[in-house]
Amino acid sequence: MTDDRSSSPAGAGPSSPVELQAPALKRRFAAFVYEGVLLFGVLMVAGYLYLGLARMWHAGQDTRGLQVFLFLVLGIYFGWFWSHGGQTVAMKAWHIRLVDALGRPVGPVRALVRYVLSWLWFAPGLLAAHLSGLKSGGSLFGIVATGIVAYAALSRLNPQRQFWHDVVCGTRLIDVRLQKPRAS
Repeated sequence: MTDDRSSSPAGAGPSSPVELQAPALKRRFAAFVYEGVLLFGVLMVAGYLYLGLARMWHAGQDTRGLQVFLFLVLGIYFGWFWSHGGQTVAMKAWHIRLVDALGRPVGPVRALVRYVLSWLWFAPGLLAAHLSGLKSGGSLFGIVATGIVAYAALSRLNPQRQFWHDVVCGTRLIDVRLQKPRAS
């Protein structure tokens, strides 16, 4: 494996540590919440499409199929945006970009692996809710939200303030505002 420290995002000259600085946790959370609001619409449309195509007119029919379909829709959404510019709509609004460890664009395979591993945001809370038998919306929301906050707090233990799934995938979130403008 070569040590290519001169690689930079999108051919913008040598990368400096300032350029690849992680955005503040507060901004990443804001983008996370904004992404959730945007995805609510995406999932509503996708769910309606699935229910219509599967002719599921009654609640409770084939919920696993719907869940798998929505998981795939989200995978396509994130995989495409992350591998085509490194930013979802929410990430653009908050000036955050996904790059590899050297600051280069992320390919589709790495983007999809990151998507699957990013479910670690939710897995501990969902598992705890399942094991404790929680079914009510408020309790479920509370335990999942607590898991999300705890997972995000773990980034404080990483010297570069990256999330665990980014460390495993060899990706990182960077603050786009700190990138130097390209020379013309």
